[in-house]
Amino acid sequence: MGDKIPAPAQDTSKSDDEQFEDAQCKEEFNERAVDEVIEKVTGLSTRKPPDTETDVFVDCVTHTGVDPGTNKAADDGGESAQQNSGSDDAVEPAFEDDLVDEDSQRDYECGLSEEEKAANKTKADELKQQGNELFKQGEHLKSLDLYTQALRLCPLDRVEPRAILYANRAAAKTKLDRKRSALDDCTKALEYNPNYVKALLRRANLYEETDKLDESLEDYRKVLELEPANSEARSATVRLPPKIAERNERLKEEMMGKLKDLGNMILRPFGLSTQNFEMKQDPQTGSYSINFNQGAKQ
Repeated sequence: MGDKIPAPAQDTSKSDDEQFEDAQCKEEFNERAVDEVIEKVTGLSTRKPPDTETDVFVDCVTHTGVDPGTNKAADDGGESAQQNSGSDDAVEPAFEDDLVDEDSQRDYECGLSEEEKAANKTKADELKQQGNELFKQGEHLKSLDLYTQALRLCPLDRVEPRAILYANRAAAKTKLDRKRSALDDCTKALEYNPNYVKALLRRANLYEETDKLDESLEDYRKVLELEPANSEARSATVRLPPKIAERNERLKEEMMGKLKDLGNMILRPFGLSTQNFEMKQDPQTGSYSINFNQGAKQ
């Protein structure tokens, strides 16, 4: 029998932690070597961005404290964000003065009597009427502020008035080109009243303007279920499907182009390209089959 090969002597001069770190370093070196080979062959980077030790969560709106009765910040810290916006053409940021904190409002209303709730509802109605007048005069920023104040007062169990307030505020935000926030308000209005046709139409328009065509078509179809004779919804259900099909075809072509570029990058080291592969679509199922053509020109 041959002599046995002695096992490598264990280095006892290092602690367990030091030996573990050495092993980790060797493993990381091997992983880097493998990554470098993959990058050379495929041209694709396998490196990941460095991990951070802690997750960072960023709050878009900084609240300095909220009065549960009014939902207003306890310390404004200067002029409001709406006043700083300057004009109807301001860029759409996250506005603290637009906040309606319904959780805090619910806690606040628990301590109110029915008479106090009724008084708040009356004040909210007055603010809404003032907001409507300002909206008609083109004072959209001021009307938005009044609708927000009304929402902070109108009791949460008055679902119809709150739906109208959210829909009206969405109209004001639309005029101010705050489409994303207007969409949120339309959705809130529909949470209070799912069959609110005006809010559905407003949201459908906003969806179409922001290129969310599928969502827009769905809202218009919902309108037709509620009002079969609605001319705006009927026109939209004819206009949108071809636009959706055209968009989907364009996206498919862009995706196929990117896949072809990626395929050529991977196949290039092997002297091949995507031209060596022919895709054929089955007209009955719509699925694709791929055939290899070795004689295709590179």
